[in-house]
Amino acid sequence: MPVSTPDVVPELVSRALHQSLVTGWLQTTRNETGRLLATLAAGRRGTVAEAGTGSGAGVAWLRSGAWADTHVVCVERDAERAARARETLEGSDIEVLDGGCDTLRSRAPFSLLYMNRRTAEHVDRDLAWELVEASGIVVIDDFEPSSEWPPREFCGAVDTLRRSWLTDERFASTEVAVAPDLAVVLAVRR
Repeated sequence: MPVSTPDVVPELVSRALHQSLVTGWLQTTRNETGRLLATLAAGRRGTVAEAGTGSGAGVAWLRSGAWADTHVVCVERDAERAARARETLEGSDIEVLDGGCDTLRSRAPFSLLYMNRRTAEHVDRDLAWELVEASGIVVIDDFEPSSEWPPREFCGAVDTLRRSWLTDERFASTEVAVAPDLAVVLAVRR
């Protein structure tokens, strides 16, 4: 099934988005980012992961694009959300772990690691670098597009998180706008 058109939402993603609405968890992966995740996952082998899965929408997008033999894993710090995600994603061949990002060490290395901005604020780049294989991709979403340097947040303050990822020499990184109000940072481990 194609996942690159705006009107296509895979069934597993729909289930996760529904769960997100039912539980009031509105901080979920937007479809614009999801389509990018599915596209990137289609080009990766091995293991792909999401850190901070919430309702499971992001990892559902990864699964929708990944090869059948790609291991897909996610971790969620909040045990209740992890249990709901596990239930929502049941039967999808996605491994849902309880814990923080350091829990992912046991499943590393990853060919792709996805996290949102809130998660990235609490994940040391050294850990992210350890978790991804050489040429592995780190995707971080929930940035507002910035056309100036250094990058700015909506309030005008320098976006130190984004700047730190874009200037870390261990990664080849760029910012990509996926919607007029949404950008992601793509960082490839050198």
